[in-house]
Amino acid sequence: MRRLLRPLWVLLALLFLLEAWLWDRVEPIIARVVALIPLPRLKAWLADRVEHLSPALTLIVFAVPVIILFPLNFVAAWLLAHKYFVGGTTLIVFQKVLGVGIVAFVFDVTRDKLLQMNWFRAVYDFVLDLRARALAIVAPLKIQILHWVSRFRRRASPGFVRRLRRRIQASR
Repeated sequence: MRRLLRPLWVLLALLFLLEAWLWDRVEPIIARVVALIPLPRLKAWLADRVEHLSPALTLIVFAVPVIILFPLNFVAAWLLAHKYFVGGTTLIVFQKVLGVGIVAFVFDVTRDKLLQMNWFRAVYDFVLDLRARALAIVAPLKIQILHWVSRFRRRASPGFVRRLRRRIQASR
């Protein structure tokens, strides 16, 4: 039974790590946008307001972006149901990136207050532990893929690689 569930665990770990990777990549971009737009003032204003809130009310502030972006899921589902696959998929990706970016921004402001709640700290620690476990599950697969790629590069002749690159460029 364990052997049958292994691919499912690897898939779940990959999905979780994709979400974590997106979080890690979007957060610095949001930080750059914050530096360009007068959002530091918004962040300072929000931090000042959060400072005076209880941890429970801070949770509401943290949940607002998720609540605001949730209706986009229905729009994307409608687009997909009406066979607008490119538009629906684009909206899902846009909503995901925007949602992760906004949540990263708001979480940065509200983290300290949220971590004052024991249950939130437990969930936060659980997610960090889950991320470490997902990395451990995927690590052997990643090593195998890197080993396969290096073996392929050693075996492939320079001419083969050039022809492959030309074919890829021609197909674009």
